[in-house]
Amino acid sequence: MKHVNPRAAMAASTAVAPVLNARARGIVFGVRADAGNADKILAELKQTFETFKAEHKAELEAVKKDVVQTEKVDRINAEVTKLQGAIDEVNALVAALRVSGGGGKDDLSADEKAHAKAFNSYFRKGAEAGLRDLEVKAAATTDNDPNGGYLVDKQTEQTVDRVLATVSAIRSIASVMTISAQTYRKLVGQGGATGGWVGEKQARPETTSPTLAALEFPAMELYANPSATQTMLDDARVDIAAWLGDEVSQTFADYEGVAFYSGDGVNKPRGISSYTMVADASYAWGKVGFQVSGVAAALNDSTHNGADAVTDLVYSIKQGYRTNARFLMNRKTQAAVRKFKTLGTEQLPLWQPSLQVGQPATLMGYPITDDDNVEDIGANKFPMWFGDFKRAYLIVDRAGIRVLRDPFTNKPYVMFYTTKRVGGGIQNFEAVKALKCST
Repeated sequence: MKHVNPRAAMAASTAVAPVLNARARGIVFGVRADAGNADKILAELKQTFETFKAEHKAELEAVKKDVVQTEKVDRINAEVTKLQGAIDEVNALVAALRVSGGGGKDDLSADEKAHAKAFNSYFRKGAEAGLRDLEVKAAATTDNDPNGGYLVDKQTEQTVDRVLATVSAIRSIASVMTISAQTYRKLVGQGGATGGWVGEKQARPETTSPTLAALEFPAMELYANPSATQTMLDDARVDIAAWLGDEVSQTFADYEGVAFYSGDGVNKPRGISSYTMVADASYAWGKVGFQVSGVAAALNDSTHNGADAVTDLVYSIKQGYRTNARFLMNRKTQAAVRKFKTLGTEQLPLWQPSLQVGQPATLMGYPITDDDNVEDIGANKFPMWFGDFKRAYLIVDRAGIRVLRDPFTNKPYVMFYTTKRVGGGIQNFEAVKALKCST
């Protein structure tokens, strides 16, 4: 039996680093050039997972617990996690480029090009002449707020948004809406009797009105404040769009990722885990239902098969939501569920690695989204989520990303106070469920 070479696995997992470093620039040829390495990682992942399955089977079949065998399985499982992580990063980059469409300056109108040129001059030298008028002509803004900075040009904004979709896990799977107001409001129908079956001559009594729930999603302000030397800005070789996108987007994505999962809704979006969690049998609109693992501080033990808990979670939501459903968990939880097997004589693994670049790993046939913000397995924790996140969670972006150039506060550095407004929250409480480590 072939054993995994840890050094080879580590080399494979880092092969995508040059591409990831270029993600803010949206360089399409980076993915093409790295396609061979991605295929190698994928092949290594498949081979390692086959080894893992064989060793895990040997571990389970042992009459007495073999500590050496267990250590071997855990070591191989760690290599699978590392390789899957490398593939996940490639998949995220591929998805980002699909969203962007590979757009560039040629996609801009004449007014947008003029605005981009003026913004570049403002960014580098602080020249503001005519920039506000060009914003209006480029349909970037219709307001006049000289103290609030200027909206970045279309190309830069697309760069920032593209990277946000890449590294913010929930943003990449939720519904995203651009709004022009401060708050987005919507009504959700919760059903209700509006008709009925009657005979030919029977009366048609009045029926109850359908139940409507009003939801509000305010856009909160998120900021970043990167700095650069004037010498750097004077260098014409520096790509302003790429630099600002790279500096700002990582900050935005980090804060967004936490808020979309656990934000309390105070000056930030409300995360999916911040709502009242109730046992699914007691589910009511406005709360999130959960299933239990059957084990106090784990997903399985010697008397509880983890496959049962995962199956209960999948079938806790209605069939209409399962069509486009997926799992949300961190990589530590993935490493644990990788050992879960189907019931019966075959005992096939529930987890399967990516079959091709651009496709995520699956659990029970449903894709898995990796999010480090999801908590680890532990007592009374919710390490696993399942549902149709596009129908469950809504992110609202107020149009435009604004930059205020500040060359005075921290001389000799020029600060770029960059803000955007974003909100979020659950819009359909039936479409998502969680798994709780509890009896």
